[in-house]
Amino acid sequence: MGIAFVVFNVVPSLDSPSSPEGLISTFDESVRVHRRKAYELDAGFNHQNAGGKIPLGLKRKGLRILVTGGAGFVGSHLVDRLIARGDSTNVMGTLNMLGLAKRIGARFLLTSTSEVYGDPLQHPQVETYWGNVNPIGVRSCYDEGKRTAETLTMDYHRGLNLEVRIARIFNTYGPRMCIDDGRVVSNFVAQALRKKPLTVYGDGKQTRSFQYVSDLVEGLMRLMEGDHIGPFNLGNPGEFTMLELAKVVQDTIDPNAQIEFRPNTEDDPHKRKPDISKAKRLLGWQPNVSLKEGLPLMVNDFRQRIFGDENDHTNASSE
Repeated sequence: MGIAFVVFNVVPSLDSPSSPEGLISTFDESVRVHRRKAYELDAGFNHQNAGGKIPLGLKRKGLRILVTGGAGFVGSHLVDRLIARGDSTNVMGTLNMLGLAKRIGARFLLTSTSEVYGDPLQHPQVETYWGNVNPIGVRSCYDEGKRTAETLTMDYHRGLNLEVRIARIFNTYGPRMCIDDGRVVSNFVAQALRKKPLTVYGDGKQTRSFQYVSDLVEGLMRLMEGDHIGPFNLGNPGEFTMLELAKVVQDTIDPNAQIEFRPNTEDDPHKRKPDISKAKRLLGWQPNVSLKEGLPLMVNDFRQRIFGDENDHTNASSE
């Protein structure tokens, strides 16, 4: 599994040119008078904390936000949220973003992952748990890559006084996920819609926790705009075995969908459940969308994309 980063630089909207050269010039010229925030993500709503408190009768100023990876699953939903509150978006590369954040005095938010806990020996997982990761296993490039990203982020914070935030994201699902990305929710949904057996690896008793993407975006917004470094677990504590998840997908799409068992993959974590006490206490955040509420929204999106693609192909062939 690859590593993807998304970085947000936020500055007040200015009348400078919108070209990359003009934008960088804007950063340099206004570094002393404007506060900047940069957010890094891995990778759609009612919110209370995000954006800070605005005095009654005054309108919040729109921000110009630079997003890398904004076309991805989580990133695209975050872009929707930022635009909906009146901000505006340009896309740029992620190269050297820690250095850029330091140079322009930006706040840097890293979205890490629950994979830093590996196959945990502690359940549920709290942020102080250091994890149980196989450094040479088949999943280690992702697990250790994210652990290293957290290390670098904290090194910049301690050594260069960079303002940082760290989120650890647990399994997230919703519209715009890649249909064939190999993740368990998208696998089950796509298989059920295509009338194929739902593939369960191992005995199906391994557990995961699934949060809807709008809940994650709310947590990221609160962390981005808050005063706490983290790391924070952002996930839904509702815990499902793979067989229970398959049952929810069957109930949602096709009660007659078959289940097919296959040998388990190497280093597959047996249990995964976030302890979100810290996020509740310091961010005032907790997920609100249950799996039974959120899954149909994802199914509708998958159904439109799968059968829309097939219909387009059929029409093209008949012509």
